[in-house]
Amino acid sequence: MLIKPKKLQPGDRVATVSPSWGGAGEPELRWRYEQGVKRLEEVFGLKVIPMPNSLKGGDYLYKNPQARAEDLMTAFKDESIKGIIANIGGEDSIRLLPYIDFDVIRENPKIFMGYSDVTVSHLFCHKAGISSFYGPAILTDFAENVEMDPYTIEMVNRMLFSNEIIGEIQSAKEWTSERLEWIEENKNRRRTMRQNLSYEVLQGSGVAQGHLIGGCIEVLEFAKGTELWPENKYWENSILFFETSEEKPEPNHIKYWLRNYAVQGILQKANGIIFGKPQDEKYYDEYKEEIQNVMKEFELEDKPILYNLNFGHTEPKFILPYGAMAEINCDKRTFTILESGVN
Repeated sequence: MLIKPKKLQPGDRVATVSPSWGGAGEPELRWRYEQGVKRLEEVFGLKVIPMPNSLKGGDYLYKNPQARAEDLMTAFKDESIKGIIANIGGEDSIRLLPYIDFDVIRENPKIFMGYSDVTVSHLFCHKAGISSFYGPAILTDFAENVEMDPYTIEMVNRMLFSNEIIGEIQSAKEWTSERLEWIEENKNRRRTMRQNLSYEVLQGSGVAQGHLIGGCIEVLEFAKGTELWPENKYWENSILFFETSEEKPEPNHIKYWLRNYAVQGILQKANGIIFGKPQDEKYYDEYKEEIQNVMKEFELEDKPILYNLNFGHTEPKFILPYGAMAEINCDKRTFTILESGVN
């Protein structure tokens, strides 16, 4: 069982960190960071504290992984801080591992949220025994042009500000992956939304329940074989969640990675799997085909799998609390989180 952090309340102090790329501190992107902070303050009533190294820019933070780790440790240690949100992902937060004190995280459970390369920081939390939240980041969702998406706002409120049972997660009615340059001239341009198809049942029937574990499938590759990789017991009776990044990996890679999960016995131990919408819906059908082929190769065609869920590299997105009990209902095509994410 992972320890659940306490819920957020208006007036709480939250830290912003850059465990991966330091873009939030680049002069030409600073407006974007400030826009995200403004939403945290105005929409959710939070007080935002940037950690000391988090805005020192991409070059400095790339060269100093220990400074990024220090920010995480500072944020966890500070009792006045009730939540930590990543500014954005990146590609090299695995380099923080030598500088992480797992006792500090374990002794100071609090909300931690981000996605993409922040998967690695979620594994830090997981190893320390606390539940964290795979969800929105400052520069993307909170700083969305014009205004935050109501779907994202609803999810933040349901998951982080309420200790009620989360319940069914409806599919977003619309989605976007449109790439609008992050320049101030675009600040008031809304991205083009497209109609969303609902969840797809790739295979399986009936109902599967299990605790949530997963992340960005490419980033999980960095952690395999390290002390961060969860022990066998954590994969048992789980609902795995996987999504792909803006790199839009070739369908072949999905095949190779899933085969690895199968030979590790992880796919067999899991009770079900959910897959996030691929960015831009690129390889939408090709990914489905590879997933189903690997399941056939390992005689796992009955394993319940839901596809096209709104988490990860798509906007708007919902939030997944690590370790929370969730349910896939293949007959009703629904996904439900069966408990609260916070205390």
